[in-house]
Amino acid sequence: MTSGTGGHNGQKRYVREPAKRVFASELRETRLQFKDGDDEKSPVYVMLPTGERSNRIFFCGQMTQKERKGDENPFYTARVSDPTGLFFINAGSYQQEAMLKISQIEQGAYVSVVGKPIVRETPDGSVFVSVRVENISETDLETTKIWIDDTAESTLNRLLIFGETEDSKKAGEFYNTDLNVFRKMAYDALVRTEI
Repeated sequence: MTSGTGGHNGQKRYVREPAKRVFASELRETRLQFKDGDDEKSPVYVMLPTGERSNRIFFCGQMTQKERKGDENPFYTARVSDPTGLFFINAGSYQQEAMLKISQIEQGAYVSVVGKPIVRETPDGSVFVSVRVENISETDLETTKIWIDDTAESTLNRLLIFGETEDSKKAGEFYNTDLNVFRKMAYDALVRTEI
């Protein structure tokens, strides 16, 4: 355990942030994306509707679809399903290791994924949220169930302090978040995994 006294002479460095647990249906509602800082290396965040900023997320689920696209610059897209919906994931030449792993995982397998959420507007004006994979590995149903429990707990904890933190106030203003929708999402996810 560390004692809370800073051991690095107060130097500010960009540290990889812990990946936040989020359900697919909350990520799908995410619209607010922003950069924290002015320089090129400043991290890009999304603001989750439940009031947490996130620049990396962690999730588990079943890979339901997988496709290799492009010839010159091949990349993989896939869908990963959790009890609340679908994550759309991708990895290309800049994520060589992740792309290789996706190519080797069988469709239908359970996977755990760490990646960066990307919000972008499509030509028709709708918004599409995908995840650029940093790391993916095959897992099992048991591990996925543990992730669901942890993610439900994280979601409900965010709702408990909603409106008390600066980020959650910003999210409330932007999304007009209905806490009951996300409470129900978390409980439904828990119920579905008990079947």
